[in-house]
Amino acid sequence: MAGMTAPDDDAEVGASRAQAGAPRYSRRLSDKILLAFHHACDQGDYEIAEQLLRILESMLTRRTVPPDANRRKSIESLVAAHERLWHLRHPEEDFN
Repeated sequence: MAGMTAPDDDAEVGASRAQAGAPRYSRRLSDKILLAFHHACDQGDYEIAEQLLRILESMLTRRTVPPDANRRKSIESLVAAHERLWHLRHPEEDFN
């Protein structure tokens, strides 16, 4: 079968990519935590969503060397996430 590789061949290709310096992850950890936050909100698990926000906030407020070029965008995303959680927990406030 042309174009098909055996499972062992796939492992070798993956290992050679890792050795070549190709990125293993396509998203930052903070982005993944933010996605998990939104997933928790979608599932109605607000306690977990709040815990994820605390983790994200601690990641974004610590000093990094070199400074993160996307810090402002990350802080804006954090604020928006806090607002979403507040509105989900206080739906009656949306109509006042």
